[in-house]
Amino acid sequence: MSEHGGAKAPTVGTGTVPDPAQAARELRVLVGRLRRRLREVDDVRELTASQLAVLGRLERDGAASTSDLAKAERVRPQSMAATVAALEERGLIVRRPDPDDGRRQLIELTPAADETVRGARKARDEWLEQALRERFSEAELATVVAALGLLERLSD
Repeated sequence: MSEHGGAKAPTVGTGTVPDPAQAARELRVLVGRLRRRLREVDDVRELTASQLAVLGRLERDGAASTSDLAKAERVRPQSMAATVAALEERGLIVRRPDPDDGRRQLIELTPAADETVRGARKARDEWLEQALRERFSEAELATVVAALGLLERLSD
């Protein structure tokens, strides 16, 4: 346990040369635990991770076709069609004709979904901000912020 009551400190970097394989495993486990913890905070636990990802993407990027969403989320079109159908059944998205191509349909958020996404994001942000304030010294927080820039390169 760490001095702040969390899990044990990562073992990466304890040798003279960091082990990328060990770092990869520990980062994957850590990101998974953090995602689960953040999901506990918001009030949309009844939605799957895939459904939340689609809602977030539509909120950030605006209306999109099912195939565009599948490409952006790197899933099969059939999987995205199932995700979209579940969201539509819940009244969180609507379909409308694409003004540029009448054969396509665009999916967009309903006002209820927009409110759900914003509220869930706010709850997660508030929890994370409070956790950072309470669990890290200023120097540790500076290290976390510096690491964010490095980790950003992994998502590109």
